[in-house]
Amino acid sequence: MNKSIACGEYFSVSLKDDGTIECWGSYQRNTNYKSFTNIINLNCGHFHSVLLLSDGTLECWGNNNYDQCNPVYKTFTGVIGVACGFWHSVALKDDLTIECWGDNRLNQCGLFYKTFTGVINVACGYYHSVALLNTGNIECWGSDECNQCDPVYKTFTNVIDVACGEYHSVALLSDETLECWGYNEYNQCDPVYKSFTGVINVACGEYHSVALKSNGTLECWGDNRSNQCDPVYKTFTGVIKIACGKNHSVALLENGTIECWGDNTRNQCDPVYKSFTNVISVACGKYHSLSLLDKGTIECWGNNEVKQCDPVYKTFTNIKLPQIDYILK
Repeated sequence: MNKSIACGEYFSVSLKDDGTIECWGSYQRNTNYKSFTNIINLNCGHFHSVLLLSDGTLECWGNNNYDQCNPVYKTFTGVIGVACGFWHSVALKDDLTIECWGDNRLNQCGLFYKTFTGVINVACGYYHSVALLNTGNIECWGSDECNQCDPVYKTFTNVIDVACGEYHSVALLSDETLECWGYNEYNQCDPVYKSFTGVINVACGEYHSVALKSNGTLECWGDNRSNQCDPVYKTFTGVIKIACGKNHSVALLENGTIECWGDNTRNQCDPVYKSFTNVISVACGKYHSLSLLDKGTIECWGNNEVKQCDPVYKTFTNIKLPQIDYILK
């Protein structure tokens, strides 16, 4: 689904009805983005952003220390989707192939990705990427220092969606069950996930994951050192969308309110969020979160150390309204 709001680690970007964007927070001080028009989708990496334009081309701005904004992206055409890792990005094209640019120190942009065909979705971890194929299989490339590309993924079939944490990945299967592989020091791939059924969406934080079930409830597993998997999530019902920051998560409910749990050391779960109503979408940065309201405005809460929640966002209007992603069964 096209995004109207997206977060990097310490900044945020919002897409407006007129195809332009607004940006606030740290490392987005370059205002070149104000010249971009006809934007239809966006995604954010650590300190860079990528915009998909209506003509199937891309624009990129932000930190370029590892070629995240190498002008090679200007040669790509027919782009229909984009995903961002820490310092690299992947573009999905209408011929179901992919292009990759940015940091390649750990083979994030190793050229073997050019052998993949029939790609219908992509997801990025910090230093690895996962491609979902139209056969229901997946491909994985990049860093394997924490088993992010353990060949076990080649045994998974009937995959319909993928999500990535920092060093682990989760595959959603057509029978509404999950598979997980990669770094497991904090139980990111604890086999408890194999007991989950009726899963329709999944989101990953740094070392934890959240599964949304068709009955509007949640399951959570992985690192719990900052209460990322505090059982409070089991009390939430009517959930229709989920998003994860580093150590916190946000759930959007069908009544237009939100719930938040996990790390609160930087006000990620400041109860101010309980005052927000008519929310239709949510997104998380490392220590902050955004909610998009049905009137096309934004609310923001969490860490404001580098102006992630600078009240300037309150001046933004006519933010593009997405359709609701999931309908409860």
